[in-house]
Amino acid sequence: MASSPLSKSAAIRARTHHPIIDSDGHQVEIGVIFLDYLRAEAGASVASRFPIITFDGYADAGWWTLSQQERHDRRSMRPTWWASPARNTNDLATAFYPKLFHERLDEMGLDLSVVYPTLGLLVVQIVDEEVRRAAARALNKMKADMFAGYTDRLMPVATIPMHTPQEAVEELEYAVKTLGLRAIMMASYVRRQVKAAARISPEAARYTYWLDTYGLDSEHNYDPVWAKCIELGVSPTFHSVGYGWGSRATPSNYVHNHLGNFASSADAVCRGLFLGGVPKRFPELTFAFMEGGVAWARNLYCDLLSHWDKRSWEAVQKYNPANIDTAAFMDLSRRYGGKLVEGRAEEILRGYQLFMSRGEDPALLDEWAPSGLKSPEEICEVFTKRFYFGCEGDDPLNALAFDTKGSPFDAKLYALYGSDVGHWDIPDMKDAAHEAYELVEEGLIGEADFREMVFGNAVKFWTSTNPNFFQGTVVEDAVRKSLAETVGVR
Repeated sequence: MASSPLSKSAAIRARTHHPIIDSDGHQVEIGVIFLDYLRAEAGASVASRFPIITFDGYADAGWWTLSQQERHDRRSMRPTWWASPARNTNDLATAFYPKLFHERLDEMGLDLSVVYPTLGLLVVQIVDEEVRRAAARALNKMKADMFAGYTDRLMPVATIPMHTPQEAVEELEYAVKTLGLRAIMMASYVRRQVKAAARISPEAARYTYWLDTYGLDSEHNYDPVWAKCIELGVSPTFHSVGYGWGSRATPSNYVHNHLGNFASSADAVCRGLFLGGVPKRFPELTFAFMEGGVAWARNLYCDLLSHWDKRSWEAVQKYNPANIDTAAFMDLSRRYGGKLVEGRAEEILRGYQLFMSRGEDPALLDEWAPSGLKSPEEICEVFTKRFYFGCEGDDPLNALAFDTKGSPFDAKLYALYGSDVGHWDIPDMKDAAHEAYELVEEGLIGEADFREMVFGNAVKFWTSTNPNFFQGTVVEDAVRKSLAETVGVR
């Protein structure tokens, strides 16, 4: 009997000389099983408050109960719909069941997948602390149980709620020490009510919020969380939706809300951590921003350096109104201002200086001080050594990670391949590796770049805080060899 032909992805893996590591696969959780875990964890009362179809993270989560006019009037955001496999029932079952996921990895062209939650993206948004913490704990227990026996090729990711440092630290401890999970997913932000608005009107406060990204101007000091990550040997990864806030909250169009949303949330937390000095204070840590691609990161990197050039403490003195030569301004006004300015030069100068001083605060003049960074070279070091950027295989802009043209210091960025199997982004799971390899076939990246995206960068990231991350997996020997070669090159 003739053997079945290889899928395109399996054929690609067969001719590569390195493993393909998927750093962002997804499981679609089975709701009724999750609720069983939640009841066991926290009791029926807490489980009954779990928002099965509504989530407090949105300003108005009752979209499906409203008429079109009511949605418009309330600006109720259209939520995610038809988001997982259906016609391809084999893929749906694969998204549900780790045993089938494990069995089909060769067909997908993948050696190993780090499997993120789907429900976890929503759990971390729940405002009710008791429900949120219980749900995260229940979800993590369910992951440990469901993936038991398959962790040689499937590595489940723990959900870490971040509303307070205490809850984050406690769930980190439990997930890593008790459950033995090696990878973690943190919310990219916490939506917090504006306190002044809440004092005026609790109802109106539901529509006013700010995004806490744990670094700059955070509600809490999250340094104990980063210290705990180092202690436990886990690197923070951030994976949150960026819709439901800002411009991505239209009542009628999910595509409008979804476009660029992961990049938006990744950009938010990256800026908050970076300008808040977290990478500087914790040089041992690496950070990954999942599923948003790398285009936003290339833009942010270049933009930060251009802002350093124009807005560092030394550079910004060029714009300090106190440095205006008053006599020279009076002379220039007299010579060039004309009749409209005649006799008003001092008034014009005072008005300009007053306007420019509106955002002036003696305690906040050096806006780079909280970052702890002292040079453009340090900015480059953080972006090229400490930050990793999760890239879906079908995104042609992944090539920007390797294309240094126009970037200061010719900086390459770390692209971290994620298949996103389980969601609508990949219609057929057996195309996983092939979608990523199409960038090579189309001449956008080379074979060496492909190896870095699907293997080398994954090895660097996942072992950066835990050298034994891949211990007991099918890629353990290849990872050990790769790390030895890296040390040899150094």
